[in-house]
Amino acid sequence: MMLKMLPFKLLLVAVVLCFFEGDAKFGESGARRRRCLNGTPPRRLKKRDRRVLSPEAPGGGEAMCRGLYPRLSCCSRTDAQGLLHAEAKILSVTNNTECAKLLEEIKCAHCSPHAQNLFHSPEKGETPERELTLPYLCKDYCKEFYYTCRGHIPGFLQTTADEFCFYYARKDGGVCFPDFPRKQVRGPASNSLDHMEEYDKEEEISRKHKHNCFCIQEVVSGLRQPVGAVHCGDGSHRLFILEKEGYVKIFSPEGDILKEPFLDIHKLVQSGIKGGDERGLLSLAFHPNYKKNGKLYVSYTTNQERWAIGPHDHILRVVEYTVSRKNPHQVDMRTARVFLEVAELHRKHLGGQLLFGPDGFLYIFLGDGMITLDDMEEMDGLSDFTGSVLRLDVNTDLCNVPYSIPRSNPHFNSTNQPPEIFAHGLHNPGRCAVDRHPTDVNINLTILCSDSNGKNRSSARILQIIKGKDYESEPSLLEFKPFSSGSLVGGFVYRGCQSERLYGSYVFGDRNGNFLTLQQSPATKQWQEKPLCLGNTGSCRGFFSGPVLGFGEDELGEIYILSSSKSMTQPHSGKLYKIIDPKRPLVPEECKRTAQSAQILTSECSRHCRNGHCTPTGKCCCNQGWEGEFCRTAKCDPACRHGGVCVRPNKCLCKKGYLGPQCEQVDRNIRRVTRADIT
Repeated sequence: MMLKMLPFKLLLVAVVLCFFEGDAKFGESGARRRRCLNGTPPRRLKKRDRRVLSPEAPGGGEAMCRGLYPRLSCCSRTDAQGLLHAEAKILSVTNNTECAKLLEEIKCAHCSPHAQNLFHSPEKGETPERELTLPYLCKDYCKEFYYTCRGHIPGFLQTTADEFCFYYARKDGGVCFPDFPRKQVRGPASNSLDHMEEYDKEEEISRKHKHNCFCIQEVVSGLRQPVGAVHCGDGSHRLFILEKEGYVKIFSPEGDILKEPFLDIHKLVQSGIKGGDERGLLSLAFHPNYKKNGKLYVSYTTNQERWAIGPHDHILRVVEYTVSRKNPHQVDMRTARVFLEVAELHRKHLGGQLLFGPDGFLYIFLGDGMITLDDMEEMDGLSDFTGSVLRLDVNTDLCNVPYSIPRSNPHFNSTNQPPEIFAHGLHNPGRCAVDRHPTDVNINLTILCSDSNGKNRSSARILQIIKGKDYESEPSLLEFKPFSSGSLVGGFVYRGCQSERLYGSYVFGDRNGNFLTLQQSPATKQWQEKPLCLGNTGSCRGFFSGPVLGFGEDELGEIYILSSSKSMTQPHSGKLYKIIDPKRPLVPEECKRTAQSAQILTSECSRHCRNGHCTPTGKCCCNQGWEGEFCRTAKCDPACRHGGVCVRPNKCLCKKGYLGPQCEQVDRNIRRVTRADIT
């Protein structure tokens, strides 16, 4: 009897071995064996479970998962209902059909008999907190998901394809999603276990997305830590490039950098060279009426003069300058007037951005300086402006004060808050930009700023600055939790002519070279976020390199990107790039504008005011010891006597026969000579 049963037992053993071989048909052993997320083996679906997940049952997601895993599954009858709502929030924010299909597929990864290996790995270790919980993706599927869904899931995919797939693509040859046969438009029919070869390069995978990409053109190289680029609005089409060490250079319409700097204050500027040290030349803003009054405003950090002792590390200073009367390409250094000084305890979160709004007022954006509660005890007698937006009226005829307070400021009559404050609650404002042509007619001022989130320092936000708001509690326009560690860098609202697609978009990015746009919907007034694709192949010849230091804008509204190498051995590695739409000519016919030559100042005050300075409104304010409409009359106190003339402050030119500072003494030698002649 035992011998008769032997063939049956051998057959049973063979069946069991075949079953386990099927369980490890891809070489799965140990950590790769089939297990659900909770560690239990997957179960075979019975007929009653298949009825729950039948196509006729409500909810197409379960039906899809049943089709993907028809035999072995980790989704029981009780799990099925929870699966439908697992990613409901994500699916509700995208109206892209292709992206929604991919998300529906990814939802089924929890049902995979390899779920434990898809979501956990011994090599994975600690990973950054993410907004989506994704399984390990097969390499080609990861890129397909990135290119299909970027721009359709707000706050997600704020990185490059390579960096995204570095986190989510399987790199150790193990199980990856999708782990089931899947029809492809091109390439092999299955992504199973990363056994398929790369059937396309990244350019081919993104072929259908290239028509939305923009190009970049390298305009200037050899710069030293460029942090900004602005124009003066005088019709000359000159671009003024700020270098962190304290230089402002002119890029001419002919494509040359002028040899002599427009402004050289490197001896005054205290510049930081270590990573994260924000000290240096911070910002430059030209007066809206610069063509007539020649006024410009500069912010920088310094440790000079009366602030040399005290509870601080350095001073953030705002200074007014006037362009030279003789040379429109250089600043007259003698015209410096200190506008504002703010003591800073730390070298980060400084802010310092300057800009003029359409209302003609000067806006100054200051960071919180990373001040703690302990620091507040040492701040007695120092500035109350930290973390604030200041609004000042520089168009004043008063000679003893550099600015006045706009009556529309929210704290104009307040005794608790400085009247200069327009809004507060900022932490680390990167760069701010004003939209000079807002789409919302009910808002005459649109200022957008990049900033860090005070509650979560690892996240960043975009703020729309509104009068009187406290951004400690005010909701942000948009919040990000980027994959990269690069901080957000604010840009500009594109109002140029070369690209029609980009018109009205707020262009910004992060330090690591990931670029995005925000655009306000005319119908809903809501801001929509989209990645900005910068191509480097095909019709695009330029290639972007280096971390992003800032953005720039020229007189025609075109936007530039400034970058520089991190290497200390290459100090002159800074570059200036221009964003170009490859679908349009480089300079369309309707965009051509004739650049005017830079002119010297011709206003009455600039021509006649000699011993004083001109206010932005054209009044000549006299230096001490001078008076008159254009400060050409010297003042002597006490006044000159006996017909003497005051030629310099407290210096009299006496008539013949008189001496002394005020001509009060008689020259006795002349009297004696006169008497001798009479006798």
